[in-house]
Amino acid sequence: MFITLEGPDGSGKTQQIHLLADFLTEKGYKVFFSREPGGTEIGDQIRTILMDLKNTKMNPRTETLLFCASRAQIVEEVIKPKLKKGYIVILDRYADSTLAYQGYGHGNDLQTLRTLLDFATAGLKPDLTILLDLDPELGLNRRKKGGGEWNRMDAYRLELHKRVREGYREMASREPQRWRIISADQPIEVVQSELRNLILDYLE
Repeated sequence: MFITLEGPDGSGKTQQIHLLADFLTEKGYKVFFSREPGGTEIGDQIRTILMDLKNTKMNPRTETLLFCASRAQIVEEVIKPKLKKGYIVILDRYADSTLAYQGYGHGNDLQTLRTLLDFATAGLKPDLTILLDLDPELGLNRRKKGGGEWNRMDAYRLELHKRVREGYREMASREPQRWRIISADQPIEVVQSELRNLILDYLE
């Protein structure tokens, strides 16, 4: 099973994935989790370029292609082999992030992006995508106060982050059979409980 977590910056995806992976492992499932961009040696090098605050001149098309390059690598090197071995693969961001950020956020043509993403992923789609929905202003404030990585993507103007959130919501409404939405504006343990119940129900 291939599960992806999506959402605005600061929605808590990374922390929730670690907790979720531990829970499912205790339940007896074989679990692998990772993040995008990154997750491979090549992908991590691409991530460094993408997230570097010095790269303010990066064109949105360049940004798109770099994300897709990292994604193509993790699909072939990691995700497909793990799925074949019977793992539950949980990914912190995937192709929908490109549609949200580079499509709805930057205004690139969505159909062009979908064609590019289909090539980058070799057509591999998640079985389940969970949107951790959160007001982007609250999410960015969380990022600033949390003391973690503040990167080039975080530093985009608030208006772009608002378009990203609306893009996520639109994608979820158009494909309800794959998407589920959880409000990330709740205590960590509440969000985690909802995630666990949702995924266990899906697995059963």
